[in-house]
Amino acid sequence: MSRKPKETFSEAPTPAALRARISTLAASTTPSMRAVADAVAADPAGCAQLTVGGLAARTGTSEATVVRTARLLGYPGYRDLRLALAGLAAQQAGGTAPAVTADIAVDDSLDDVVAKLAHKERQILADTAAGLDTAQLAGAVAALAEARRVDLYGVGASSLVAQDLAQKLLRIGLVAHAHADPHLAITNAVQLRPGDAAVAVTHSGSTGDVIEPLRHAFERGATTVAITGRPDGPVTRYADLVLATPPPRQSGFRPAAMSSRTSQLLVVDCLFVGVAQRTYETAAPALAASYEALAPRHRAAARPRSRPAPED
Repeated sequence: MSRKPKETFSEAPTPAALRARISTLAASTTPSMRAVADAVAADPAGCAQLTVGGLAARTGTSEATVVRTARLLGYPGYRDLRLALAGLAAQQAGGTAPAVTADIAVDDSLDDVVAKLAHKERQILADTAAGLDTAQLAGAVAALAEARRVDLYGVGASSLVAQDLAQKLLRIGLVAHAHADPHLAITNAVQLRPGDAAVAVTHSGSTGDVIEPLRHAFERGATTVAITGRPDGPVTRYADLVLATPPPRQSGFRPAAMSSRTSQLLVVDCLFVGVAQRTYETAAPALAASYEALAPRHRAAARPRSRPAPED
């Protein structure tokens, strides 16, 4: 049984999206294709001037590898990739490409820390949005909106993302549960059937405690979704739909979990808004009811506490 989606993008990315897709490809493919991706990322202007044979010679690969890399990036052929590289080079020459700031240093002021983190977060969000396959996203939105129930799996930082999506879906009236415990995740996954949906959140794409429940859900006919930084990772074997996030680079005070969570949460928000739009007639009243039910608690929490009178 195989329901693995094609490992190609639904349409050729724009020059703005190319940078994010090159970053994803360079971190997750074969050494020869990675060499081609690294070359075009490092020098888009220079590579745009090369023939397919010229780029193959420059990277020590073959013409077939160059063409396969272009197709994996979402282009029908190498000519289309050259055009996109020229567009990206023009953006960079015009100063529209984002500036690259240094990593956080141990002696940075808090002002510098805030500025550097804000810059990194903006870039991660831009790369995530640029690289997100909206056809896959639309399929995931439809699956969640129509599901009898939704199971979500994640461990570590990814479990927080799974919980975030679960509570959002619950607030618009869907039946959704996030399972951080791997045994409980599998126990629930084996109860799924066609008409249900399961979502796995794993940056690495190879977390066994996330892959196993998704496999069980897949084998029982549920529609499965993977949110991952490795669109060719093991988790996608059991995913009908793949929502790829950029591969974060760990450095210094910024562990990979921080940046992967940022991109995952953007994908989650896109999913939620799409589902809420699709189910608006039921989602809007459910959301209003949850606001109304929680309002007294919010008002109570906002009341100032009176200090006890001092004892005589």
